[in-house]
Amino acid sequence: MRSTSSTFRTVRSHRHPTPTARTTARAAAAVLAGALALALTGCGGGDDDEGDEGGGGGASQGGSSLQLPELDGQTLEVAAVWTGPEQANFTKVLDEFEKRTGAKVDFVPTGNNTSTFLGTKIQGGQPPDVAFLPQVGVLHQFAEKGWLKPIGSGAQAQLDQNFSTGWKELGAYQGKQYGVYVKAANKSLIWYNTQAFDAAGITGTPNTWKDFLSTAQTLSDAGSPAVSIGGADGWTLTDWFENVYLSQAGPEKYDQLAEHKIKWTDPSVKEALTTLAQLWGKDDLIAGGRSGALQTEFPKSVTQAFSGDTPAAMVFEGDFVTANINADTDAEVGTDAKVFPFPAVGDQAPVVSGGDVAVALKDGEGAQALMTFLASTDAAEIWAAQGGFLSPNKEMDQSTYKDAVTRDIAKALLAAGDDFRFDMSDQAPAAFGGTQGVGEWKDLQDFLRNPKNVAGIQKKLESDAAKAYQTG
Repeated sequence: MRSTSSTFRTVRSHRHPTPTARTTARAAAAVLAGALALALTGCGGGDDDEGDEGGGGGASQGGSSLQLPELDGQTLEVAAVWTGPEQANFTKVLDEFEKRTGAKVDFVPTGNNTSTFLGTKIQGGQPPDVAFLPQVGVLHQFAEKGWLKPIGSGAQAQLDQNFSTGWKELGAYQGKQYGVYVKAANKSLIWYNTQAFDAAGITGTPNTWKDFLSTAQTLSDAGSPAVSIGGADGWTLTDWFENVYLSQAGPEKYDQLAEHKIKWTDPSVKEALTTLAQLWGKDDLIAGGRSGALQTEFPKSVTQAFSGDTPAAMVFEGDFVTANINADTDAEVGTDAKVFPFPAVGDQAPVVSGGDVAVALKDGEGAQALMTFLASTDAAEIWAAQGGFLSPNKEMDQSTYKDAVTRDIAKALLAAGDDFRFDMSDQAPAAFGGTQGVGEWKDLQDFLRNPKNVAGIQKKLESDAAKAYQTG
């Protein structure tokens, strides 16, 4: 178990945080990181399944005070990046909204290029009623273009009641409230296959990057592919980089790089990439080697760690990994699949946060009603009961989370209070940090392909970042 003084997380609520905000952020970070360490080291039990309906389903039957309009005959469209289990879980929330209002809601997956997909729809005059944006930078871009509708009084009331000030600020732009961050993520978690650890004789989990590499080698020597990497999805690689960079370079440098106040050719970036290459440069530690990783999308990276004849022993990503474990494998979270915090690369271990913000792209009663519902505890509890979901809604019933592991991660999230930052790529213009096949996503895929080319990748990252930040 690590002490609270040896951990921190990114804590960002503005594009340009003041020195005072940064100091406050580090104090709150210790609270979250300490709570997270305690939660994860204490999670050894089995799955505490509350059933498919959870507390949210019960709320709709038993006297919820949430008031929604009758929308009989109306059809709404909702767009988000989710597919597979994540989409199926969110559909349960939409089903309840349909039941209460009489509206019909169609879900449209955006693909990984969310901003491009939505921009095309908006410019073509056919935007969805509500969309989920995975990057705070995209919310700012869309708001500046006038593409977003401010939330109405009903959603604002739910937001004020259920969310802390910091989460509200994340969904605002230039003094107007446009979004509701209904889905959060802790993106600094390593999930591991307990049978693989047992077979290799490993009785503890690594706290440092050096120990992590040693553990990976021990697993590989024992016959298990050590680490499953979803390199076909470039966003997972940005998360790898951000965790290493935050822990190694520290929060001040992290802020500077996130705002492009220092260049990607900075020595701190070289150090982080060189550190990543200690893992990415060893084919024997990666499931399928580098080539296999580049052909593995995120969902497969999870399933190949918890299913098959020779599963990988570890997979890195956020709390949402549980959705894929629950839906696509026979492993039980908390028993077959356990989790430990991302190891410390420098003096302090990182915790990087992410999330999805709901925004209205159309005027009208239906869009605002859905925004109101999404901001409610009712919606949060239905979603939580499905698994693979983490909410910053501080008023929801925590017992509705599907398993004890997620419940403890959620408690740690709420313990952080009002101060938080999103991951670095989510803060960047979409052309650099949020578009498949270009920018940081593509550059880090190229680096995974050839981890020896540190200087070359630095130059490419800087070139791409300079163009994206200049055009916004």
